[in-house]
Amino acid sequence: MSLVLENVGLKSGADTIIDAVSLRFDRGTMNILLGPTLSGKTSLMRLMAGLDKPSSGHVSVHGKDVAKVPVRRRSVAMVYQQFVNYPSLTVYENIASPLRVAGVAKAEIETRVAEAARVLRLEPFLTRLPAQLSGGQQQRTAIARALVKRAELVLLDEPLANLDYKLREELRVELPRLFAESGSILVYATTEPSEALLLGGRTATLWQGGLTQFGDTATVYRQPGNIDSARVFSDPPLNELTVRKHGARAKLPDGRDVSAAWLAPDLPDGEWRLGFRVESAEVDAPDDAAASDASGGTSGRFNGTVAVTEISGSESFVHVDVGFATWVCLVLGVHDWTPGSKVSVRVDPRGVYVFDQAGARVAVAAPQRSAAYATTG
Repeated sequence: MSLVLENVGLKSGADTIIDAVSLRFDRGTMNILLGPTLSGKTSLMRLMAGLDKPSSGHVSVHGKDVAKVPVRRRSVAMVYQQFVNYPSLTVYENIASPLRVAGVAKAEIETRVAEAARVLRLEPFLTRLPAQLSGGQQQRTAIARALVKRAELVLLDEPLANLDYKLREELRVELPRLFAESGSILVYATTEPSEALLLGGRTATLWQGGLTQFGDTATVYRQPGNIDSARVFSDPPLNELTVRKHGARAKLPDGRDVSAAWLAPDLPDGEWRLGFRVESAEVDAPDDAAASDASGGTSGRFNGTVAVTEISGSESFVHVDVGFATWVCLVLGVHDWTPGSKVSVRVDPRGVYVFDQAGARVAVAAPQRSAAYATTG
């Protein structure tokens, strides 16, 4: 089976919800729709499922346009973030319901329900009604119902958002394998770049209703084709700046004229948009930055002040105001720097993406990291 979207568009009045999206998903594949809220993920899934009809373009299954095929005649299972269960049926009967409708034999129903309940840790709750379950248990029931159906197309719209951390991590590994073994096309929507990377497969990045890139997940992450793809696949947000390069010098957004040694050596003169993720920005401790400033040294530094520090387990995200922007930098360890503290940010040139003024990524050779990288003096 293959699911093909050809220039699919969706409008609501004068508003464009989906803008000319073309995608192909094949049997047994894991496919991720990654994008922020309101980027079009759920709308696109509803078009795939046949719940909505496109305003333009075609949705084809097995090479046949399915626009006029009723949803009930399609082999589709869909799970939303907001779970839907039958309130009067037990967990067992909720999971078994699509199999009973399909006329599956009783013994087969029992086997499939038991396997889904085991995978989703629902065995102790099979005789309970949905009202007797927690939100996470109800969501797992909805996922189990999709699993037992063994549909050709399985659409999961942020299905793990309501689960606890440990179970969420386990299911991120287990679900793709289970659906792949059934031969289903699995389409999984998420707002989280880290979840896309954990799931693997292929990722389509969505931005304001449009498709910005589609390919192997790791490749899309490492080699974004444009600035919108880089933004979608960056959390915390992509750090950005615009520079105008002229020979050995570069002008920053605040008008400062600095060395261009930290830019790609083959980057032509002109105005360029740069982007880099948090792991490519290093922060010197406030005392080190103060000592450097006192000695008059400015080479290799973007001096700034701490706006806020977010502590996340063994890492800290330091937001630094460098004058023309506030960048987020990843620092290993727990740091609680006081807002207003002076620090210096150094950008690893190997992690800098270069985009033209239209936002398309340009291929340039990254300079070698050296003691003088990110020169701003």
